[in-house]
Amino acid sequence: MSEAVTTSSDTLVELTDVRKSYFSGRIETPVLHGINLTMAAGDFVAIMGQSGSGKSTLMNILGCLDTPTKGEYRLAGHAVKSLNPAALAGLRNRTLGFVFQSFNLLKRMSVLDNVALPLLYARVPRAQARERAQAQLVKVGLGELGKRQPNQLSGGQQQRAAIARALVGDPPLVLADEPTGNLDTRTSTDIMNLLTTLNRDRGQSIILVTHEPDIAAYAKRLVRLKDGLVLYDGPAREGLAQMQSDLHFEAQSERAQDTSGQTQHNEVRA
Repeated sequence: MSEAVTTSSDTLVELTDVRKSYFSGRIETPVLHGINLTMAAGDFVAIMGQSGSGKSTLMNILGCLDTPTKGEYRLAGHAVKSLNPAALAGLRNRTLGFVFQSFNLLKRMSVLDNVALPLLYARVPRAQARERAQAQLVKVGLGELGKRQPNQLSGGQQQRAAIARALVGDPPLVLADEPTGNLDTRTSTDIMNLLTTLNRDRGQSIILVTHEPDIAAYAKRLVRLKDGLVLYDGPAREGLAQMQSDLHFEAQSERAQDTSGQTQHNEVRA
């Protein structure tokens, strides 16, 4: 039986024995096998795992884009599965900001209007929405570029615009899915420094999915998934060191197996 998750007034995310399966006819494909996870406001969490570990499925559930097959997800105190579609959309718009690997900026709109879009969805008057969007562009260093189209920006500038869009509604939580995946090393460092500053100086809560250890190192906390289960949940530095040790051990084991297999093959030939 899974251990109950303790909650407090500042708990932003709470997953209790969350399981997820996908179905094709009568065939069930389990992906998550019982995830227990809490996150307090102001935390910065990196989620890592190999392909097939369940991290994308978990991110979709955290973003209210998918629902657990079993278990409970509470976001900002709300039981997500109890909400009707309109209430869920409202919670998502108020609580979450999204940053994607591919930026997802609308090509036919100016950068300023892209950033203002979440406010317009929330029925904020257009003039006020554009004013708040401009203020957010200034904060991410793009104050002079609001009139440009997205394709007139560099990759790093487009991701900064995407971060401004994620923050413009003052959401308690930002979900960043491989935000540096399409960026070079120098630009990735700039983006991660920006996210770190937002977390440190503004208390912005962030959940980051990445497969790169050097990107995960910017987070305070690391959650490693393997085969749909939490393998590690703790301080990022210690978790990354443990991961390196695990990878080194696995590499040594593989070399030993290869050597043993080659020796047996040579003995058979002899």
